[in-house]
Amino acid sequence: QVQLVESGGGLEQPGGSLRLSCTASGSFFSVNAMGWYRQAPGKQRELVATISSVHSTAYAHSVEDRFTISRDNAKNTVYLQMNSLKPEDTAVYYCYASIWTDTEMSDYWGQGTQVTVSS
Repeated sequence: QVQLVESGGGLEQPGGSLRLSCTASGSFFSVNAMGWYRQAPGKQRELVATISSVHSTAYAHSVEDRFTISRDNAKNTVYLQMNSLKPEDTAVYYCYASIWTDTEMSDYWGQGTQVTVSS
């Protein structure tokens, strides 16, 4: 069984920084793409950033100059460094991973971590 466990959310002031982490654990063959989505109250879930197994990255336009996604393949962990935070970054952040098990590749999701940007 595959699990994604997130950490690192919290309350931060505008202009501050937070770092999110997400680790995949359980029984699987390999981890393909990993990334982060977020969902603000009353809004649809949106893609924030994604990173391939060979570290190719892509970002939402709203965060591309402020957020950095990275991963440690040996630890099956993806990170999201968030700098210059804005109130509009407030949301629940969900990590995802496309994971190969014995017979198929499926998308798995973390439980979500709250990020609140407020003075």
